[in-house]
Formats: sequence, structure tokens, C-alpha cells
Amino acid sequence: MKLIAALAGLALSVTAAAAQDLPDLGGKEIVVVTENAYPPLQFVDKEGTAIGWEYDAMAAIATRLNATIRYENTSWDAMIPAVSEGQFDIGMTGITIKDERKEQVDFSDPYMRSEMLMIVRGDETRFTDAASFAAIPELLVSAQPGTSPFYAAVYNILDGKEDNPRVIKFETFGAGLEALKAGDVDLTLSDSTAANGYVAASNGGLKIIGEPLATEDFGFIFPKGSDLVAPINAAIAAMKADGTLDALNQKWFVDYTLGE
Repeated sequence: MKLIAALAGLALSVTAAAAQDLPDLGGKEIVVVTENAYPPLQFVDKEGTAIGWEYDAMAAIATRLNATIRYENTSWDAMIPAVSEGQFDIGMTGITIKDERKEQVDFSDPYMRSEMLMIVRGDETRFTDAASFAAIPELLVSAQPGTSPFYAAVYNILDGKEDNPRVIKFETFGAGLEALKAGDVDLTLSDSTAANGYVAASNGGLKIIGEPLATEDFGFIFPKGSDLVAPINAAIAAMKADGTLDALNQKWFVDYTLGE
């Protein structure tokens, strides 16, 4: 699998003043782990290349800090424990910043804010929001255990019981989405960064209903006490200030079409 190590033609310049303010890591190798299952943040395209918003952002961070990136892959459920144990320097996979996770890992400052949205099949008419879904007991929602969508399904839509049989658990978000398309479940949840991309690529097969269930901030994760947190935060701040993050949002959430 090829991994993108540059910005694929996106011009992301840094002013001289900003560059002088950023730490120089002297070519340090940083091992970043990801799942490659969360488009358009990070995923594998039809050519087998790992690409996405987070890859571009991490490449820009490495350039600004004079660092090199080596990527590894792991599953979502293994990621936070692995980073906590110091197996990797950074974890990136659209990880919501939560107080309980801060007990295991350190977070960067937020690089993105997103809303939790409800995705249904394009022809769905039985329910139009969280309340009307909850009111029909035979309806099912897919979720990946331990993720923000899982907890939103349990606490924002249903009865707050994590073993509720209406929450059908899948190992990956993609498997749950395929179950929705196949009619095996009736609803799945995703933050707006991915939900809008999936719906746009579905040619009417999927749609978003109701109001956002929650708002969440995404951050990179580090082993507790990592000396990379401050440099990464400085780079994120510079990228916010000079429009780099806005340019990435335009590239991946507006201009890019999933599946191309």
C-alpha cells in the first residue's frame, strides 16, 4: 500500500514569521498510526493509496516542524491502548476529544469540529428524526463499539443501555454502513465530515435526517507526557492562522468526490 507523504499539489505555504516561531525537530521520525477507514479524513482509494484530510494535514505539520512521518495501521479498538502504551507516537483517525480518553492519552488542540448526523437509506419514510426512530421498536441502528456514534446511539437516541439489542455492533464503520445499504439495519451515525461525503457519493442511495445529535472536536492522540504535543499544537495554530486548514476542508469536503 502506498502512503501519501506530500500534499498532492495543494499549495500550503507558511509565512517566514510563522516558520520562525515553530519548533525545529531536526528531521525526527514520528510514527503515526491510523485506521484508514474514515473517509475523507483517511482512507484507501481505488488505486490502493492511503489518502485524506489527515494525511495532508500531517504532511504539512511534518514540513513545518522539520520531521519525517512513518505510518502504521491498526484497528480502532486497539488504537488508543496502543498509543497509551507508547507503541506509536501519534494516533490519527478522527478521534473525538473526551475527558475519559484523556485519562489514557494526551490530545492535541482540536483541528476540526464536527456534528453527529443520522444517515438512512434514500427511500426511508418511516421516521424523520431521533424521536420517531426510537418510537418504532423494530428499527435497528449500527454502531462501532467505543466510538462517539455508538454512545450517541445509546444515549442520544435510545435508553442509555449499552447492551440495547437495537444497537447492532460492527467491527468497522464501513461494515455498519454496508448493513444499512443492504437493509439489515435502519440507521447509522457519523460525524458530518464523513456523513456528508458518503451521502454525496451515494447517488441518492443515502440521506441525512433530523437535527445534529451532538457536536464534537477532533484531535491527534499521544502517549501521556509526550514532548510532541506542544510542537504539533504550534503547527496546528499556524495552519489555522494562515488558512491551511480551510484549504484542506475545501479540498476534501467540497472538491473531492469519494470513489473517484
